Amino acid sequence: MLPQRDIYDSDHAVFRDSVRKFLAQEMHPHQDAWAEAGTSPKAFWRKAGEAGLLCPQVPEAYGGPGADFRYNCIVDEEIGYGGAPIALSVHSDIVAPYILNYGSEEQKQTWLPRMVSGETVAAVAMTEPGTGSDLQSIKTTAERDGNHYVLNGQKTFISNGQNADLILVVAKTAPEGGAKGTSLILVEAERDGFSRGRNLKKMGQKAADTSELFFDNVRVPITNCVGSENQGFIYLMQELPQERLVIAVAAAAAAQHAFDITVDYVKQRQAFGRAVAKFQNTRFKLAEMKTDLKVGWAFVDQCIAKHMDGRLTADEGAMAKLWLSEMQGRLVDECVQLHGGYGYMMEYPIAQHYVDARVQRIYGGTSEIMKELISRFI
Repeated sequence: MLPQRDIYDSDHAVFRDSVRKFLAQEMHPHQDAWAEAGTSPKAFWRKAGEAGLLCPQVPEAYGGPGADFRYNCIVDEEIGYGGAPIALSVHSDIVAPYILNYGSEEQKQTWLPRMVSGETVAAVAMTEPGTGSDLQSIKTTAERDGNHYVLNGQKTFISNGQNADLILVVAKTAPEGGAKGTSLILVEAERDGFSRGRNLKKMGQKAADTSELFFDNVRVPITNCVGSENQGFIYLMQELPQERLVIAVAAAAAAQHAFDITVDYVKQRQAFGRAVAKFQNTRFKLAEMKTDLKVGWAFVDQCIAKHMDGRLTADEGAMAKLWLSEMQGRLVDECVQLHGGYGYMMEYPIAQHYVDARVQRIYGGTSEIMKELISRFI
């Protein structure tokens, strides 16, 4: 089970219980079918909205509960522990804050209530075929034409790409300005010239649809620009610490589940006439993993507390993502080893953990980029 932690109070416990019950009823029974389909149904998003799982931080004025960031973390933890990585986090923890923190009043009134209810599914389009973690080098452009932008370009590896009704696109409005010419522009999926490519076949996290997106002379009004034109890179830098923190939160929860199911397995599995858990190597490996988890949760909670006070720095967000995602990878690998041959079989949950964990060290900025970022503060 997820550990009891002082960072949460009794109200959070009530919310966690409701999230856990919702996922047990509406997500867990469908995991295999959604993985086979490569996506989750829109009906699930609407049910999640009705249950209060979407965009907890959105104020009541825009249809949300006006809860604190810890409620977002609870949803991320329960989904991570549940083992079906649906990209609610992209919708709630990434796109919603951009609109809430930098959007116009019209944008907030139009989109936030629909995102809270699940009527609108949101995605953020940063990555391009030739540009991953290097956001300064994106090539998608948004040229002014009267009162409109005309968008051209291609994005890839976009979570919620198949389901998305609204896409927050990172584009160059002044290409000659480099990072200083970047803007964030909302594109509705029904716009002429917008199209979705194939639903990409991934190694893991198969229930979370991930797509190529194409923009061919897509016209959107200039009022779709989030915040000020050419300030997009600044907004990205301000919001990326939260994105990286929620990845760390999910990594801790998934690693905890991998550990828990492995403890159960080695206590039951027999080898040479005794339980695998009785061997010293198994005990020592479990001791190391339990220690890693304890340290990981402590650091995650420290970062959550600092973020709630507005004190989480860019390098601390990068540290959280780096350490927790790398820890998850190490721990899951050890858990597969303790399962032996059965750990390689996809019908065992630990194998799914193994393939799902690998991307944690890539998206949201690779581990190598995290190290580069952290080193700049030294």
